[in-house]
Amino acid sequence: MKPETLAVHAARRPDADTGAVATPIHLSTTFERAPDGSYPLGFNYARADNPNRRALERTIAALESGHEALCFASGTAASMAAFSLLAPGDHLIAPRECYYGTLKQLRELVARTGVRISLADTWDIASVEGAWTAATRMLWIETPSNPRLLVTDIAASAALAHGRGAILAVDSTFATPVLQRPLELGADLVMHSTTKFLAGHSDVTGGALVVRQPGPALESLRLYQAQAGAVPSPFDCWLIRRSLMTLHHRVRAQVATAAELAAWLDGQPRVERVFYPGLVSHPGHELAARQMSGYGAMISFVHLNNRSQSLRGTPSISAITAIVILAVMSRTKSPRSRFATSSSTSRVIPSRSVPRTAATHAVGSVTSGPLDVVHEPASALPTATAESCTNSRRLRS
Repeated sequence: MKPETLAVHAARRPDADTGAVATPIHLSTTFERAPDGSYPLGFNYARADNPNRRALERTIAALESGHEALCFASGTAASMAAFSLLAPGDHLIAPRECYYGTLKQLRELVARTGVRISLADTWDIASVEGAWTAATRMLWIETPSNPRLLVTDIAASAALAHGRGAILAVDSTFATPVLQRPLELGADLVMHSTTKFLAGHSDVTGGALVVRQPGPALESLRLYQAQAGAVPSPFDCWLIRRSLMTLHHRVRAQVATAAELAAWLDGQPRVERVFYPGLVSHPGHELAARQMSGYGAMISFVHLNNRSQSLRGTPSISAITAIVILAVMSRTKSPRSRFATSSSTSRVIPSRSVPRTAATHAVGSVTSGPLDVVHEPASALPTATAESCTNSRRLRS
């Protein structure tokens, strides 16, 4: 079954009572027992399981070619569940550049549990090897990364982690199952903020973890999901499940938009650098071409702002996306790491970032307007030459 068809039909069947082809929303918090006290239909309490959540989890698992998925009330709830697999004294390696909320979570919550954390340039396997310790139990990567869309080699990371007795977890939010299949490349765990591309309509928050195979990790995650309680409501699950039916079509349109915008930005005199894996100038271009079936719908760029008096004439970084839903980068100070690191963190995350967004059909409205974003400076970003966007719209089957 092709992925587009799978997204429509996975975990979907007509309602047994009414014949409705649209899945009903099951709001009940409790479920009927059989005379012997059992729950023959498999549901006992909404926090533990719900028909809408089960349908969503089965659909996401099918799209990722995973054994099972677990859904949560947000992406950060999903990542916290993943980090719950670690015990006091365990060591985690995470990316120096990733979603700011993940770094904040690691610094302010996970570190309190006694887990030791090191940040590394995960897109450089030598940096990961340098950060490795005898206690390392998890390698967490984000690819493409936020905000510069740096690309990490999933297969190489999996080989390294498995060879040293650790698991590999991948935040694949920016790629989606349409463009990247981490489990097929050897990852043990995939995380999505379903708020973003998977839901896609700015009307629901959610997160998901997908595991590659059964085992103790899955059982631990099931327990955490039920007992920590950060689960999505039935209506949230229904909304995301509904949105998945158009996921492949939306993402492909967004990728085409991003490719066109990246090429246009790359030719603008007031844009110093463009970070988009579809550009030949991007350091992860070749790896993305091998690892992904499209270059994604996220773009970031360094803009030479003309308001030099207030900004002291320095470059700044901005983010632009191909869909409105991804306007999520907050105006926050960059995380100041208190973790062990293998190299300096000063060059990674801009102190403030405000995204620019564009609907999938609105390339002309973006390219015809002025570039007037205002940001605080970011320093020491890699230089990109003015290359055209090559094969950006290619989507392998």
